[in-house]
Amino acid sequence: MSEELTIPSVNQSEEANKALENARIAHQKYLIKQQIEDIDRAILYYVDAIKFNPKLAEAYYRLASLMWEKGQISVESAIEQCKTAITLEPENVNAHIYTGYFYSLANDYINAEKEFKIAISKHTENSARPRLFLSSLIQKRMEIEGKTLSGMMKYLYYFLTGSVLFMSDLPALKMMYKSIADNFSVISYKTIGATLEKIRMFPTAFNTYSMGMKKTEHGDIFYKKLGDLSLECNDVVSSLEYYKNALKTTPDNREILIKLATIMQTYFPEEIDTIIDYYNRLLEFGIDNGKIYYELGHLYLRRNDKINSISAFKLALGEEPCNPYYNNSLAYALVRAELFDDAIEYYQNAIKLNPDPSWTSIVCHALGALYGEVKGNFEAAEATFQAGLVLDSNNYELLLSLGDLFMAQGNLDKAIKTYCDGITLNPDNFLAYAKAGLALWEKDYIEEALVSLHKAVDLNPDFEVAHNNLGVVYLDGIGDAGESINHFMRAIEINPNYTLAYFNVGRAYQAMDEKASSAEYYQMALDLNQVTQELDNHDIKERLHRLFE
Repeated sequence: MSEELTIPSVNQSEEANKALENARIAHQKYLIKQQIEDIDRAILYYVDAIKFNPKLAEAYYRLASLMWEKGQISVESAIEQCKTAITLEPENVNAHIYTGYFYSLANDYINAEKEFKIAISKHTENSARPRLFLSSLIQKRMEIEGKTLSGMMKYLYYFLTGSVLFMSDLPALKMMYKSIADNFSVISYKTIGATLEKIRMFPTAFNTYSMGMKKTEHGDIFYKKLGDLSLECNDVVSSLEYYKNALKTTPDNREILIKLATIMQTYFPEEIDTIIDYYNRLLEFGIDNGKIYYELGHLYLRRNDKINSISAFKLALGEEPCNPYYNNSLAYALVRAELFDDAIEYYQNAIKLNPDPSWTSIVCHALGALYGEVKGNFEAAEATFQAGLVLDSNNYELLLSLGDLFMAQGNLDKAIKTYCDGITLNPDNFLAYAKAGLALWEKDYIEEALVSLHKAVDLNPDFEVAHNNLGVVYLDGIGDAGESINHFMRAIEINPNYTLAYFNVGRAYQAMDEKASSAEYYQMALDLNQVTQELDNHDIKERLHRLFE
């Protein structure tokens, strides 16, 4: 049972014609400017036109072309809509042209040729477009099925006659003229603006681009220009807004997406979700996906999203398996997820690839720390640290970590020597002196420990650990409780949550037999330790109780 189309009222016909005219204007602007807002507007108007008057053939085939271009319908659906237009107006040349075009996209050459020929026969004098379409179809068919003499002759005939007739095709010429005029206007404003930029007349250049956008309505071009200029003038907020507007006009503009992602990541790093969204949209282009996954991996890490960070780095490695930086980042993400054995494998890969000795030395540092601190494999840790120092003998942090490793093993002589190597390497850095001072104290080299620790606090007066350790040497090595309290109190002044320093003040007052003060600081250490968990609560309580036995 067929369904009859309702005959529209006079008011509906007027509304339909108004919607169709608005659709034509938006469609024409889209063909010239290629801005997404115009295609969206045209689609809505064509839909409205059909709602008001379902018998408007033009609305069906034009709507089909725009919806197909946006990926909203398939070629087959587009063909069906064009057939509806032909049913409504069998003599409509454009309906046959559009139908033939979609048949050619579906590789249905027979029906496509049939529709183009019908269009030619319906309007012989104004048949440039169907002739050129048909010549293109014949050429495409010969590329697949093979060239023939008759095929070449047909191709040449339709191409040449179409080219000649094109000069009398008024709608096509009108569109071409508008396109040329539009392009000339855009080029003029761009050229003048660029010239003004070169001579540093930024305000005038800004006004030129603003006027160009207003006159030509090419937001995709001039919003971007305004964004670039704002960025050049360090107006980051304005540049961001212009780029966002540019993206609204052309959502598939990769260059603008890159600019937005870069600006957000540089100036607004806290907007992690927005930055991730920009990078995910960039993935759709299929260009430099390895780099994009790599950036996404770090963004997920900042969001503490361990699973997605690992996944992103693995996808980056899928694009470039031999990229040392991707291997290293994946290893780090795996460490964050406590997948240590897997992390070791990727750290080793990064080290083998060794793009730069200094960088690889840093990776050796990370892997050595993993071996020593997590796996408890001191031998592997030492070997890895030593390998890193071979690659970069100036890696100060790595040298200190090697010293820490010797300290953890109780090998004080090697630890002291390594820390002294660090002092030789960087005599103005406090850290090696502080670590050497502790190792010397453990070795009972009291005077040497004092010298080293004093040097550490001279270089960095705000290093609370060195002050605390200096206090310990004065208290337990020299027996000078009063001097030790000065250093413990300085450590507390620097770090009010330093539980061990409070505990040590309590010990110093206890040594001076000032029980009330000692009890006060032991109690403070006990209270603070509930939060910091630095010390053994039982030990603090025992000392507190012994004061009054």
